[in-house]
Formats: sequence, C-alpha cells, structure tokens
Amino acid sequence: MAIVEKRVRRSSTILTADLNRIAALDAEIGRRKFVAVNDVVVELMQGDAWNVICDAVEKHQASVLVAGSHGYGVIKRAVIGSVSDYCLHNARCTVMIVKRPKGKN
Repeated sequence: MAIVEKRVRRSSTILTADLNRIAALDAEIGRRKFVAVNDVVVELMQGDAWNVICDAVEKHQASVLVAGSHGYGVIKRAVIGSVSDYCLHNARCTVMIVKRPKGKN
C-alpha cells in the first residue's frame, strides 16, 4: 500500500506543478494582451467550478471576472448546466463572458 500512496503523491505533485506552469503561462498571455491588467492571481482550487469561482471572486475582492463559454445550445446548457451562466448570476462583481472565435476548436 505504501508504494501506491507514494505513486499517488508523486502523480499529484507532478499534476500540480503542470497546472501551475499552465496557469502561469495563461497569466503571462493575459498580461501581454491586456496592458491594463496589473494584478493576476494564479491559484489552484478544488471543488465544483461554479462555487470555487464565485468564492474566489469574494476572497480576492475581484472587480471583474472573465469567463469562457463553450457555446452550448439552450437544451445542452439546461441539461448539464453552465458555469459561466451561474457565475453571471451569482458572482459579486462584473462578469464578462467570452466566446471562442468561430473555427477555433
């Protein structure tokens, strides 16, 4: 059992490092594209996305939340839910929802 636990801990450490690296790259891209952005917070959190995001907005006293949209139709959104829609109605700040440009999958 100890070997399995070591492997799980090692995998978790590697995954966390990869996620931190990706988040830092995303933050850097944001800084380059949006000159007015000064404070970018990178934080890995666990839980239901809609609750985690809205909690982070309050924790960091964010003034704006930018959320992506998958562009699901009305029926699919109704069945599986929409994180961006939930945040739009529950986050205590301005929420901007951005769509992926057509042809970019």
